[in-house]
Amino acid sequence: MTNIKDKLPEACEAPNSSKESESFLSNLKYLFIGAMFGLVFIKGEIVSWFRIQEMFLFDSFHMYGVIGSAVITGIISVWLIKKFNIKTMNGEKVVINPKKFNKGQIYGGLIFGLGWALTGACPGPLYAQLGAGYLAIGVTVLSAIAGVWIFGKFRDKLPM
Repeated sequence: MTNIKDKLPEACEAPNSSKESESFLSNLKYLFIGAMFGLVFIKGEIVSWFRIQEMFLFDSFHMYGVIGSAVITGIISVWLIKKFNIKTMNGEKVVINPKKFNKGQIYGGLIFGLGWALTGACPGPLYAQLGAGYLAIGVTVLSAIAGVWIFGKFRDKLPM
């Protein structure tokens, strides 16, 4: 099994092959887009712990509609990118590598779902909740970061 640190950036499953670096000021567009994304999450009640509990109890269609809309939007977006050979804002080609299934994805999905059910948030809404002033979610954010670090540390030892 190959250690991920030994892989070249080009060998990564999702390489960031952008050739141009961006200045600090040009990165502000990502902060703006993230803030807008968080605002939509808050106004759409996507970060609401009660809405997420409704979803897991099958009491409401709200979250299923949001998630289903995101999946359909993603499918259409990828299709459009491939169909019209859409490039990045820097003019670079968008490369979408085929994904290979392994059983570790099932275990990861179950752990992710358990964490989502317990905390009432997946990674995107965590930051929106923090930005909305729910400071207790800081524990969840730090736990999520620790989980990512642990995954990276022990990835080679996990079932594939």
